[in-house]
Amino acid sequence: MVARIVLMVLFTLSISLTSSPAAGPPLKAKTVKTPQMPATPAPSPAILSIIPAQAEPGARVSVSGTGFGTGPTVFLGATELQTQAIDATQIEFTLPPTTAAGLYALYLKRTDGTGSRSYNFTVFPVRPHLLSLEPAVISSCASGGEREIAARGRNYSEHAQLYFDGSVLPAKVVSSEVITFLLPAVAGGLHQVVVKNYPDTASVPLALSVETRPDIGQVTVGDEHVNYYELNIYGRNFSQNSFILVDGTQVGGQGGERLTDREKLIYLGCTKLVYQRHPYSPVTKDFRLQVVNPGGEGSQVITVSAP
Repeated sequence: MVARIVLMVLFTLSISLTSSPAAGPPLKAKTVKTPQMPATPAPSPAILSIIPAQAEPGARVSVSGTGFGTGPTVFLGATELQTQAIDATQIEFTLPPTTAAGLYALYLKRTDGTGSRSYNFTVFPVRPHLLSLEPAVISSCASGGEREIAARGRNYSEHAQLYFDGSVLPAKVVSSEVITFLLPAVAGGLHQVVVKNYPDTASVPLALSVETRPDIGQVTVGDEHVNYYELNIYGRNFSQNSFILVDGTQVGGQGGERLTDREKLIYLGCTKLVYQRHPYSPVTKDFRLQVVNPGGEGSQVITVSAP
């Protein structure tokens, strides 16, 4: 009985659902869009270190920081510089050789146009480097072209000046690596040479030695006369008042003892002396000879074989 009642209820419900005129078309599901949050802008690039913070043209500079992105650009004042990315936090650039000395604002700009704050960067004038003097030792009696000295180095500007013992000396800038000058008439000893591009950019000084010590290069027998002959003494750094020591006895000079009143020493220039020797006999013998300058500087002692 109960089963029959259940079947009748289900049948009635089925007819009601299929024949109901109020049933409409099936409902369609609506798509609901989820609102998107605005993108967070990338932080501005930040420079944390500049090494070095001051340099000369041609120097390599490293910039470290954060937020550089890809392909950041460095500006020195209004000039855009080529950079090389080392990693995401470091880039490097080279100061152009033609960069003028002065104080610049250095900052970085990312490809999206966002820039960092600017920092002061000092460009020094190019400092000259004096590396050698050729020659570094010169005779005080050098003359003409022998007195020309080449100051070799690098970074010489076309207006570089050469200082000799603290004073400007006329010089010729041959190239950025060579300056030539003539040695002035100076006392013997060590002298200082410096090259300056600007008053405050000087090279390390180098020493130039001017030799005044006499040196005997050669002794030859010269003209022969009735009772004397001439010995020609060749060398360098002989002076007007030089004298010679013949076996320790002075000949020539001022106030010096003479072997005899006839013995003479004739000065013919910085490189030649003539000794008029009056021998006791024509027999050849050995004697020692030395040239001494007024200041007491003496040449090497040599042995001469002559009458």
